[in-house]
Amino acid sequence: MFDSGETDGIFETGSVFANRELLRVGHVPDLERVVGRDEEINAIGAALGPATVGGPPETTIIYGKTGTGKSLVARCVTREAHEEAKTNDVSLAYAYVDCSDYQTEAKASREMARELVSRLDTETDVPRVGIAASDYRDIVWELLNEFQVAVFVVILDEIDKLDDDELLRSLSRARESGKVDAHVGAICISNKIEYRERLNERIDSSLQDNELIFDPYDAGQLRAILEHRTDAFADDVLDGDVIPKVAALAAKEHGDARKAVDTLYEAGRLAEKQGLDTVSVEHVDDAVQQAEINRFQKLVSGTTPHVKHILHALALLTANNPEQEAFRTHRIYDLYTRIVEREDATPLSEDRVYRLLKEQAFLGVTESNHTGGGQGEGSYLEHRLLRDPDIVVKALENSEPS
Repeated sequence: MFDSGETDGIFETGSVFANRELLRVGHVPDLERVVGRDEEINAIGAALGPATVGGPPETTIIYGKTGTGKSLVARCVTREAHEEAKTNDVSLAYAYVDCSDYQTEAKASREMARELVSRLDTETDVPRVGIAASDYRDIVWELLNEFQVAVFVVILDEIDKLDDDELLRSLSRARESGKVDAHVGAICISNKIEYRERLNERIDSSLQDNELIFDPYDAGQLRAILEHRTDAFADDVLDGDVIPKVAALAAKEHGDARKAVDTLYEAGRLAEKQGLDTVSVEHVDDAVQQAEINRFQKLVSGTTPHVKHILHALALLTANNPEQEAFRTHRIYDLYTRIVEREDATPLSEDRVYRLLKEQAFLGVTESNHTGGGQGEGSYLEHRLLRDPDIVVKALENSEPS
């Protein structure tokens, strides 16, 4: 039995990391740590420049794929604008709303109010439920007026996830309609280049023509980004080839700085778990594989156990038959039933499994095609796994109950 009085060592974290926060998703570093985005920083700085002296900020729309630095640059530059405004005796407040987490007008308006309450360090109550979206915005307008805020900037991340345009419309008309004395501006961030085309004409006409596109990072930029985070590790922990390898892999696969930083962190965690004081390129390979496993687990996390068993069967068939790419429904069903029975569960019908396999094709996990059989066989459906079978097997074996 574990002696609760003997806790020495159970919280030991090893000697790999010096400041792991620098590698965590959501961390907003100092502006000087943001590399490869000088033009974009200057463009957003120009849009917020008037706000630092009490004038109206220019609403800006930022486009780009995930991991291209859109949110990071917007948050860093807005924070710097807040500090610059203070030196000019101007009260500039800002709020960050991730619309992928708050997809309705009411939820996004509530989060905006809560962010402002936190920035102003006030104890104003923001109810979680029970009031309308416009009521949450009224809280914002009242706070801005009460605290005599001169400028309010709202960062709406993944704005295309919002279910309508009402929040943006309200922000763009807040001062004009007399609801607030402050100048109000927005930085709208979207992964979809066609976002503006979906806006209501009245809103679109009220926005300035400030649009920025963030391109994926290249290998050199990714390497610089990672080198600016090396102080997350203890001295002499990283092998010299680690950062070049992470940067090269990320540039080849996606150009996503977020994933590159996360891969570096996971490599460090693997070395830490092994009790080592050096992070090697082998840890990078393992981290990349673990990241793929994690992504697949997240992809199928909302599916039923039977869907996972079906995919597990297809992955095992694919891994054990490298000469064959696709498999008939009946063959997958045979292995699926054995997996289900091993779990002391009752298998679904073959027809139901057939339909679930076709559904997975819509999610990009599998591909289903009709194939002509031999004489007298007619046509039948074959299913091909579109993911690395070893990754799928490991992901599902780790997620399925034992």
